[in-house]
Amino acid sequence: MNGTDARRISQNRIVEIVSRAGVYFIILLLFIIGTFVNKNFLTVNNLKNVIIACAQLGIVCAGMGFVTYAGKMVDMSAPITIAISGIVVIDTLYIGVPQALLLGFAAAALIGLINGMIIGKFKANAIIWTLSMNFLLDGMVRWIYSNKQIYPDIAAADFPDRAEVFVQIARMDFLGIPLAVWTMLAVMSISQIVMTRTAFGKQLKVIGSNADVAKYSGIHTTKSVMIAYVLAALGAGIAGIFITSLGKVGAYYNGTGYEFQAATAIVLGGMSLSGGRGDMVGILGGVITVKLMSNILTFLGIGTFVQNIVTGIIFILIVFIQTQSLRKLGRDNG
Repeated sequence: MNGTDARRISQNRIVEIVSRAGVYFIILLLFIIGTFVNKNFLTVNNLKNVIIACAQLGIVCAGMGFVTYAGKMVDMSAPITIAISGIVVIDTLYIGVPQALLLGFAAAALIGLINGMIIGKFKANAIIWTLSMNFLLDGMVRWIYSNKQIYPDIAAADFPDRAEVFVQIARMDFLGIPLAVWTMLAVMSISQIVMTRTAFGKQLKVIGSNADVAKYSGIHTTKSVMIAYVLAALGAGIAGIFITSLGKVGAYYNGTGYEFQAATAIVLGGMSLSGGRGDMVGILGGVITVKLMSNILTFLGIGTFVQNIVTGIIFILIVFIQTQSLRKLGRDNG
């Protein structure tokens, strides 16, 4: 390894450490700001709502992080995957709650498998394909359900106990902490181990860093990319079940905006959209930052549309900074 390469690797590690530490410093600042913005910010009820929102987004990010790590940016079909998983569960509650949940996971995994096959095997543009997939499935769901929502108590009218069990999934606590939060922590912990300690994770890192090197190194890039998209879809599917359970309704719009929120959280957490850098520790910080910022803006009376503008500006700035950093490190992928 020559001196230039060593310096680049050293700079790369420093950027990762600063990015990860920086996002947690932002979280501390947001907590301080929140206490001045509204006296209800630190109430148990508000903080519980924030951590539930973090859990839902965090589960999505835990899966999508694999796609980003592999250099495929983000999965734009996450919103409809979230919606479909919940709809499938509600529509099949009559066969039993465990079976319905498995079918919800299977529906999400199938979407991820199709995405991974088209992008991994046929080299389709990741953003264009997953965005097209989102539009296609969104249109199909609207057509099949005539733009109407479905409700657990109506879909499973003959089995009210099953409908109630499903609705309570998002309301379950263990040791005073919501089940969704435990699920996020478990999913992120497993994802961290897979991403940093397994051969699969190392392969994704190489693929994200340099796809040509990965190919000539004997890595089965198609298989790895396919698995990454299945994991992303499963993350969206799990989150979709919690979101649907909490809202007590299955609808095509349940996942709206999650792809952009996830992308913002991922880059805030220090993961490079070009691939090969970042981890779940940073992503968790990004998730908390996004949701705390949204909560504070809501207390300030700022509506969803303006919040989207603020989030968009932050996303653009971070991507710009990442692009400049990559150019300095000689990794500008254009």
